Amino acid sequence: MEILGTTLRICVDDLEAAAAFYERLTGATPLRFERGGVSVAAVGCFLLMSGPESELEVLRKVTATIAVKDVDEAYATLSETGARVVAGPVPTPVGRNLIAVHPDGAVFEYVDRKAAE
Repeated sequence: MEILGTTLRICVDDLEAAAAFYERLTGATPLRFERGGVSVAAVGCFLLMSGPESELEVLRKVTATIAVKDVDEAYATLSETGARVVAGPVPTPVGRNLIAVHPDGAVFEYVDRKAAE
């Protein structure tokens, strides 16, 4: 499985203020979308999320988002090495993702940029 990079996940109260800060910090333009009642701004290597506490409570459990070349390959590798895939693969606004719990209990999201087939 080829890991392409990592995105840090940050839950914020004021998405507009946070997006402006991280835009200035990174020089990257925020990519915005909504998912499951949560407003998201991807700014450089930061994924800012704001929404109802019930939704954010679940999102806070995911340590980081890991970009991979192929989510299906990640699924196979994770399954073979003792991780437990608890969601996905499913399509997202920018590709596909899955959520996996590693044998040590850490929870990660894996994403690729492939369109759903």
